[in-house]
Amino acid sequence: MRGPHNILRLIRTGATLERTGAMGVVLDAFDAPKSLRVAARLLGWPFKWLGYHGDPTMPPAPRALTALGPAYIKFGQVLSTRPDVVGDEMAQQLRVLQDKLPPFSVGEAKAMIEAELGMPVSEIFSEFSEPVAAASIAQVHKARLTQSGETVAVKVLRPNIEKDFRKDIDAFYFAAGMIEGLSPSSRRLRPKDVITHFEGVVMGELDLRLESAAASEFAANTKDDPGFQLPEVKWDLSSRRVMTLGWAEGLPLGDNAALDAAGHDRAALSQRVLQLFLQHALRDGYFHADMHQGNLKVAPNGDIIALDFGIMGHIDEYTRRVYAEILFGFIKRDYKRVAEVHFEAGYVPNDRDVDEFARALRAVGEPIFGMDATRISMGRLLAYLFEVTERFGMETRTELILLQRTMVVVEGVARSLDPKMNIWDVARPIVEDYIKTSIGPRALAKDLGKTALVLARFGPRLPGLVEQALVAQGQDAPEPKSNTGRLVALCLGIGAVFGGGLVLLAEAIF
Repeated sequence: MRGPHNILRLIRTGATLERTGAMGVVLDAFDAPKSLRVAARLLGWPFKWLGYHGDPTMPPAPRALTALGPAYIKFGQVLSTRPDVVGDEMAQQLRVLQDKLPPFSVGEAKAMIEAELGMPVSEIFSEFSEPVAAASIAQVHKARLTQSGETVAVKVLRPNIEKDFRKDIDAFYFAAGMIEGLSPSSRRLRPKDVITHFEGVVMGELDLRLESAAASEFAANTKDDPGFQLPEVKWDLSSRRVMTLGWAEGLPLGDNAALDAAGHDRAALSQRVLQLFLQHALRDGYFHADMHQGNLKVAPNGDIIALDFGIMGHIDEYTRRVYAEILFGFIKRDYKRVAEVHFEAGYVPNDRDVDEFARALRAVGEPIFGMDATRISMGRLLAYLFEVTERFGMETRTELILLQRTMVVVEGVARSLDPKMNIWDVARPIVEDYIKTSIGPRALAKDLGKTALVLARFGPRLPGLVEQALVAQGQDAPEPKSNTGRLVALCLGIGAVFGGGLVLLAEAIF
């Protein structure tokens, strides 16, 4: 329930930060101003006794986030990839939140597997290990199939995880409502819509059947991508709370020392991580939206292996084109075009001045390009964009939240491999290729062909739809003709063939 009782949950958050010693650490990491430090201390200290104690063997920040629950752990996972935001020391501490959390017992895992799959574990697996990774929502065991002898990974949800997440999300809704009530200017950011989007993503992650389907679709899209692998889903051994996949052998992407010892080129891996993400987002409109180091491995042959498909992002083709044009405009430093794209897409109200908006965007982009490669940051760019769009009345685009958040995470992962990576130089060829294939003559020809095919399918229904429209307007309907539908369908079919011809012609030329 999203009622005032959630005040206790929010107070307990501050109290836990205070009790675990994380309050000062977090404020220092974010370089908080003195006024915020004083306010935080005044709110946290009197309720310190209400805070969770946490695991005293962990550093203060992960200790507090772990004690507060899954939603807070997810937040910490994102920050662990942003050393430029929270500092190297804090980022290193938060990495334990990715796959090194306290596990639940093997007995509980086996009981859940038997309840979900309806068979004794001993009949399914000849070997079943202790947990090899424990994250915020589930843990993974290494096992061997009894029949085939194949080594597999078995993912099992944490007990009562749905209830725990619901408690956190309810508190977030309450906080969003308070923010909107106390700060009317924040309503343009639609805090409640943001939480609704987050809730949908998280609840989908709690059904492993959906994750299995996501992994299967992702594998189909990326099967021809060089340097990229996905483990195979074992559908007959997967269910709502259990997921079985082929075992992926490799080194953790976050272990730079191990990667160096194995002879992997970290600069090349850094570029590939970012380019793969952009390819999947722009080309397919379907991308891995939780690409932190805990979900990525490097195979012995140097391929990147992606794991954990609970959070996947989807953006429609029109939004992909808008996003690509905005990125491409910044890369080309064509701020007028970036501004026009915002207006054309309806992101900025039409009553604002496009030239003034373009000048504001130039103030965002030029300082970024003036920096050396080690200082260019997508996180800083997004922060500047936030200031500009707020001034021009742009509302938060909920469909882009996950894309923007993942972009920040991927940049952090890439930088952890190669701090000197220039994000614009790496992104440019991917964005340019998408622009060539999806915006221009070839894209126009394909769009015409698709439109003609759709109209052809609806051809037999068009006479009836026209008649209904005329009747609705109070006009006399024309005399129906039995062959009208066929004639329209034939004409549209010819249009479809012509449209298809345009596609082939465009592909031949371009």
